[in-house]
Amino acid sequence: MAGLPRAAWHRVRTDAFGAEPRGERLARIRRSPQFTDDAFRNPLPTRRMVSARSPLEITRAQLAADRARRTPAAAVPLHRLLPADLAAPPASGLRLTWLGHATVLTEIGGRRVLFDPVWGERCSPFSWTGPKRLHPVPLPLAELGPVDVVVVSHDHYDHLDMGTVRALTGTGAVFAVPLGVGAHLEHWGVPAGRIVELDWWESAEVAGLTLTATPARHYCSRGPRTSPLFLWASWVVAGGGRTVFHSGDTGYFDGFAEIGRRLGPFDATMMQVGAYSDFWPDVHMTPEEGVRAHLDLRGDLLLPIHWCTFNLAPHPWEEPAERVVAAARAQGARLAVPRPGKPFEPAGPGGPGELRRWWRAVAAPARDGAPLVVPEGPTTDTDADGSRPRAAAEGDGVPV
Repeated sequence: MAGLPRAAWHRVRTDAFGAEPRGERLARIRRSPQFTDDAFRNPLPTRRMVSARSPLEITRAQLAADRARRTPAAAVPLHRLLPADLAAPPASGLRLTWLGHATVLTEIGGRRVLFDPVWGERCSPFSWTGPKRLHPVPLPLAELGPVDVVVVSHDHYDHLDMGTVRALTGTGAVFAVPLGVGAHLEHWGVPAGRIVELDWWESAEVAGLTLTATPARHYCSRGPRTSPLFLWASWVVAGGGRTVFHSGDTGYFDGFAEIGRRLGPFDATMMQVGAYSDFWPDVHMTPEEGVRAHLDLRGDLLLPIHWCTFNLAPHPWEEPAERVVAAARAQGARLAVPRPGKPFEPAGPGGPGELRRWWRAVAAPARDGAPLVVPEGPTTDTDADGSRPRAAAEGDGVPV
C-alpha cells in the first residue's frame, strides 16, 4: 500500500482512515513545541523500525517464529462483566476493569473514564483483513452504561476504533485526545464541543476530573505512512483524591521520571508490556521496561496492558504476563494481572488479591516441549482479584 499512486490510494481509502487536521486545529498543531520541521517529534531520537533490518528480513523472522504460540490454544478465561458488577461505587474511590489490550474502564472521583476503547473485531481500516480479536470483549458495548470521559492515547487502530467511537458518541461522553486526533473524531460525527485536544503537559478540567496529556515515545498513522500531523500521548487522570496513569503506546525513556515528579505519585499505572520486538525497540516497551517505567512514575500498583487480545508481535502470547510477573517480583513492584473483565480496587478492602497465572491454562506449548518460564517466588491458586477462575476450580491442571 505504501507504493500506491495517490489516485489509487484515495480509491481504497475508507472513513476509518479518518481525516487530516485543517483550519485552527492545524494552526494550533504548528504552534506546538513538539512540532518541528513539519512533523511532531519524540522527546529523543526514535526509530519506528530498526533501519539495519530490511523488510524481507523482518518478514522472514516473523514467519520463522513459533506461530502457534502467538495465540492462545483455547478460549481465554474471561470474566463476563455484568452491569451489576459496577452498580455500587468503589469503596476506595478507584476501580479498574481491564477489558483487553489497552482498553480500561476506570472509575475515579465518582466518574467513569474509558481509556483507548476498542470493541471492533479487527484493528484495521477493513473488515476483511488485519489483526483479529483473540477473545471477545467481556462486556457488550450496549451494556456499558454511561461514560463521562473517553481518553485516547493515539490514532493507531488498536487504540482508536471508528465503530466504537461512533457508538460512544451516543453516551454524551467528552473525548480527550492528543493534538490533531480530534480531526478523526469530527470526521466520524463527534461534535466539536465534546472534543478536548491537548498538547503534552496541558491539562483540562472535565466532569470534575483533571486530565493531563503527558509525553510518550511513539508515532501516529492510520495509513501506509507515518502521519506527521497527529500527536501521541500518555495520560494522567486525577479526581476524588486518586490519580492514575495510562501509558498508551511508548518506548522506554527517562521522561517517566519527570512525569512522576510533576504529577505523581499514582495509585495505579496502566502500562504497555506487550507487542514488543527487537525490530521496533524504541516505540514499545518490554515487560521489564514497563516495570521500570512504573517505578520511575512512583506508581503504587501496576496493571499490565497491551497484551492478550491481538497478535501484533512475534513473541509468545503469554510471554508478556510471565515476564512482567518476574520483573515485578524482582523489583518489588505491586502488581495485578486480572482476567479481562474482572473489576478490582487497587486500594480497596484486601487490595487486588493474590496473583494467579490464569493465562497458563490456555497458553500453547512450545514446539520443543520446553516449559513456560517460571518466575522465582511462591505462586497461588487465586486470581488477581482474589477469586478462583472457573477453569482452575474445575481442575484444569494449570501449572503453578
